[in-house]
This record gives sequence, C-alpha cells and structure tokens, in this order.
Amino acid sequence: MVQELVIAIVAAASAAALYTAAAAKIVKQYERGVVLRLGRLRDDVRGPGFTMVLPGVERLRKVNMQIVTMPVPAQDGITRDNVTVRVDAVIYFKVVDAASAVIQVEDYRFAVSQMAQTSLRSIIGKSDLDDLLSNREKLNQGLELMIDSPAVGWGVQIDRVEIKDVSLPETMKRSMARQAEADRERRARVINADAELQASKKLAEAAKEMSSQPAALQLRLLQTVVAVAAEKNSTLVLPFPVELLRFLERAQQPAQQQPVQQPVQPQPAQPQVAPPQAASSAPTPSPPPAPAAPNAVPARPSRSKPLARH
Repeated sequence: MVQELVIAIVAAASAAALYTAAAAKIVKQYERGVVLRLGRLRDDVRGPGFTMVLPGVERLRKVNMQIVTMPVPAQDGITRDNVTVRVDAVIYFKVVDAASAVIQVEDYRFAVSQMAQTSLRSIIGKSDLDDLLSNREKLNQGLELMIDSPAVGWGVQIDRVEIKDVSLPETMKRSMARQAEADRERRARVINADAELQASKKLAEAAKEMSSQPAALQLRLLQTVVAVAAEKNSTLVLPFPVELLRFLERAQQPAQQQPVQQPVQPQPAQPQVAPPQAASSAPTPSPPPAPAAPNAVPARPSRSKPLARH
C-alpha cells in the first residue's frame, strides 16, 4: 500500500515537472511575447523574463523588437528623362507593436521587402537622373514615406531608407565624363583669361611707372639676367634695350643732315682722228677678221662719227 502511494506521488511529481517544463518560457530582453489562447489574442503582451503558458491551450509567439537591416535588391527602371538605370537600396525598420506584427500581416519582413522594391521602382520613374545622382537625400525621404504609410498598420516603423548605388550604362558614363571634361576645360580657360587680364593690367601699371624713371628699365633688365643665370644654363639670353636703338637712331640723324656732294657727270667721248699715213699708189690690204668666240657677246655698234679717211 505504501509502495503504491510512493509510486503515485512520484508519477504525479514527474507529470508536474513535465507540465512545468512545457509551460515555462523565457522571453529575451529584445523580444516580446504574444500569447494566443485557443486561437484568440490575449491582451497582455509578455515582457522579457520568465513566463508561463498553458500547454495545448496557449501558444506563445516571440517577436524581435530590434532594428532590422534589410537590403533591397537592385531594381531596373527608366527615369523621367528616359535613362535606364539600376538602383539598389537598404532599409532600416523595427517592430513597435508586437501584436499587430503577428495578427495584421503574415510575414512582416517579406511584406516590408516587397513594399520597398515596389516603392523604389516607383521613385525611379518619377525622378530625373540628376536627382538620383545628386539629390539623394530628398529621394530617401520620399521613399521612406512611401514605405512607412502601409507599414504603420503592420506595427512596423521605418527608421531610415538609403539609396546605395546607381548603376549607369557605359555609354552614359562616357557622355558624362566628356561633359565633365568639357566643363573643367571651360573653367580652366576662363581662369587663364582672367589671369592674363590681371597680368596685363599690372604690366601696364609697371610700364607707366618705368616710363617716368628710365633707370628702372635697366634694373629690370639686370633682374632678368640674374633670374636666367640662376638656372645654371649654358645659354644666356640678353634682351636688347629699345632705348639704345633710339639713341643710335638720334646719333645717325646729324650725319644724314650734312650736304650731299654732287656726282661728277661723265663727259661724252670725243671722236678720234687717225694719224696721216704716207701716200701710196695701192691701198694696204686689211688683215682678215679673227674668228668669233663661241660665247662671245656681239659688240654693240658705236654711235660715234666714222673716222675720216685720207
């Protein structure tokens, strides 16, 4: 009899221990427990720590209350200015109402992910390419509002949404690179032109000051020579002062003002008369003419009067 009583007590204790082990639940600090009794939601949400549920009657579902970081898959879209882009983002959210996250939506993580992808494609179609590249803060705020509106009814709060990367076609990248290069070249030319203008003004002021003091030009010449010689060059470029040329020009003017001598006029050639020869009965034969040279220049006929014959 006593033995049967002991066995019954041990069996009851074992059953109680098994029931307690099945009913005992531990809720962590970053979790909240939602209890469903016979399929109906209990009003009290179990906080962190030790709690008990009725096995077979109540069911405890734990909901993570931490901030969840979820990447949004890259979405292909066409911007408002007809440029094909590929944009990916990241979303930060957390559960603020554990009961709504369990009751209102089947899987709040999957729902938030799908809503983020849909909103990202929508925001791409409403924006220009320049906005996606330079005005991301405004797009992030608009994307956050689009996702947060339906997520409030799920007990989920969208903490932040960030666009990570915008992928462009290679042709568009090359076009943007050429545009940036042209803009930088334009700015460089404007800066050079401005520098030339300022330098010309300063040079004009310096020339005005040097015109009042001629010795300043010589000092500037010596400074240039010193600057060139400091480079240890084998060739020395020495500028020739313009004032020296002017001095030489003034020195030549008195010489040009002297009287110029009249050139001697050549006298016309007088006709020559052959000396008288002794009279003879027969004329003396003239020697035969010499053969002309092949390249000889023919003699010009003399304009003088013919010689008188006796």
